[in-house]
Amino acid sequence: MAVVACSPRQLILQEAASALATQGGAAEDDLVLAREASAFYLKLSESVLRETPGNLPLAAAVASGFTQYAYAFVQFEADRLDTKDAQAAQKLRQRAARLYQRAQRHAMTALAHQTPGFAKALAGPAAANGLRIMPEQVELAYWAAAAWGAQIALSKDQPHVVADLPLAMRLAQLAYEAAPKHGQGALASLMGSFEAARPGGSAQLAASYFDEAMVLGRDKSAAVFVVKAEALALPAGDRTAFEALLQQALAASAAAPDLSNNVMRERALWLLETADDLF
Repeated sequence: MAVVACSPRQLILQEAASALATQGGAAEDDLVLAREASAFYLKLSESVLRETPGNLPLAAAVASGFTQYAYAFVQFEADRLDTKDAQAAQKLRQRAARLYQRAQRHAMTALAHQTPGFAKALAGPAAANGLRIMPEQVELAYWAAAAWGAQIALSKDQPHVVADLPLAMRLAQLAYEAAPKHGQGALASLMGSFEAARPGGSAQLAASYFDEAMVLGRDKSAAVFVVKAEALALPAGDRTAFEALLQQALAASAAAPDLSNNVMRERALWLLETADDLF
């Protein structure tokens, strides 16, 4: 009966949404090709998502796509440009922040579609609202929290944006409570990033999250090594640990040269090249 009740257009949209969600996870290790293809894919996926807001896999693919595009192709370019043209770098960071916000908005909209009042409950008293992340929502919650945190990190001059840090952390915590092993350590690494970034955060607790992520990822994810180097070793002024972690990132990317690892390989190499300026 449910199928009969759907219009042909809606059925086509749902099929397209499923196909786009699957394509979003397709392997591609060529950074240039990925960048060239990403813009078209993201716009198409976003258009279909607006017509199928309850499709969680597509919403997760769109949120992850915008987040990864912003990090790999916009924010990283800004970091590399900083010493040559600070004004141009700032414009790129502002664009990256907008892309992160776009990713977070799509993810939160999908979560609210499945759980009405989700954002209000997230902002309410943590102990009283009973908000939970369901297993099918974990991927979406992960990308919502990751994009939110990334936007906040680039918006230090906007107090109203920075004020949302506790909400982003709470969302990540809810996802972690539901599936601590999610993403082969990606969620644990996100928890480490938040702990390292929050005012009064514990470096020891952050390190434990990163170490957990390394174990879950079987040392094959370059991202956790790069993130730990920038989140803990760099602020502590520990150049030895910083460079050792980046070398581990290079080893991980060589062992599993997928798109994510290739992005992190480029960042690790750049950080090693600029270490004299960082310390």
